[in-house]
Amino acid sequence: MNYRSIAELNSEVRQLAHDLPSDIDLVVGIPRSGLLAANLLCLNLNVPMTDVDGLCEGRLLATGYRYDETSTFSDVDRVLVIDDSVDSGREMTNTRRRLDEHDFPFDVEYAAVYISAEGYQYVDHWGEVVGKPRVFEWNLMHHPMLKNCCVDIDGVLCRDPTRRENDDGENYREFVTTVEPKILPTERVGWLVTCRLEKYRDLTEEWLDAHGVEYDNLVMMDLPSKEVRRARGNHAEYKANVYKSTGANLFIESSHNQAVQISERTGKPVYCYYSNEMVQPDALARTYDRGNEYLSRLVDNPISFPLRASRYLLTRGQHRMNLLTRRYRDD
Repeated sequence: MNYRSIAELNSEVRQLAHDLPSDIDLVVGIPRSGLLAANLLCLNLNVPMTDVDGLCEGRLLATGYRYDETSTFSDVDRVLVIDDSVDSGREMTNTRRRLDEHDFPFDVEYAAVYISAEGYQYVDHWGEVVGKPRVFEWNLMHHPMLKNCCVDIDGVLCRDPTRRENDDGENYREFVTTVEPKILPTERVGWLVTCRLEKYRDLTEEWLDAHGVEYDNLVMMDLPSKEVRRARGNHAEYKANVYKSTGANLFIESSHNQAVQISERTGKPVYCYYSNEMVQPDALARTYDRGNEYLSRLVDNPISFPLRASRYLLTRGQHRMNLLTRRYRDD
């Protein structure tokens, strides 16, 4: 799993600012995530900023000042339109088409901080090529990939209970019922995986429904009491077993210690919400896990899998060559 944080985005934007032409007069962000990249870039370049609507309407976001129709952006010769990332190129293509309809008196170029191997063909400038699967800090809980993720509840969707609240009785039932959400996913989650006990399923489901959390599966510990759960002390092992059995691509966990253990046990990535860190398995574990996956696909499809794999390698090779050729030409 390729993960980039806001801190890494800022670092890449700073490098991009050095690599861009020195005569950029205006930075334009593509909503929503592109506005984050545009804001960081305009500060590094010390130039004004606007969004796509602002560019079309002749106004700057920084000041709200609207130029008159006869002198719209009269001191602007070169504009850079930027998004945080380009994958399929759909959003960038739509933006190009919209802006092409305007007869701007300046040059418009396009950029992205992160691109896929194919993304170079949609932009004039880019920062880093990031392969898939990938996810960014600023869209982690709002990404369609959540349908293939395991997500912890306490510590992620809501805070952890206090010692007083965690009494496995009236106080805990009140906590489960009334706790305020911290961050709510806006996409459907594949598996909500929690160490809450099965006897609190109804209350948990009611809370999730009340806060509009959509999910396919709610996995809870099937144990009689908190004391039994504490005696076993196998929280990370339990979550790792669920993670493995689901075939999910990512586990979003609140505890850093558990995140490390889950990753070690599964050989798969785990995002720690508390420390804002993607815990990655070591290279040997990843290779072993990927090898088993490919072997399983080969056994299931002994004829079609080798053909698909060959086409994939040829396509990736061509994309890589195109990317290198573009970089060489620009340099």
